[in-house]
Amino acid sequence: MSYFLLVVVVMTAVTFFTRAVPFIFFAKRQPPSLLVFLQKYMPPVVMAILVFASYKDIDYGAAPFGVPALIAGAVTALLHFWKRNVLLSIVGGTALYMLLIRL
Repeated sequence: MSYFLLVVVVMTAVTFFTRAVPFIFFAKRQPPSLLVFLQKYMPPVVMAILVFASYKDIDYGAAPFGVPALIAGAVTALLHFWKRNVLLSIVGGTALYMLLIRL
């Protein structure tokens, strides 16, 4: 039990400091241009990688030919462009995908 508590305390401290260090370190000066670049472009790059990874194992040669994934992906994108709400987009697309693969 004490080992588990120690692990929780260490992980809590690590998480806190990884979140707090940028604010402490860059409180009085501007971040370097590389960090600004990464902050701007990394989220879309990560999302693009996740999209490609989600479609890589679909067998487009066998029924249902990836149709549920493609429809759910399109609905997710449309929901996001329509409402600009990430949570709604992810939940809506996931729910539709789960419904489509069960039908």
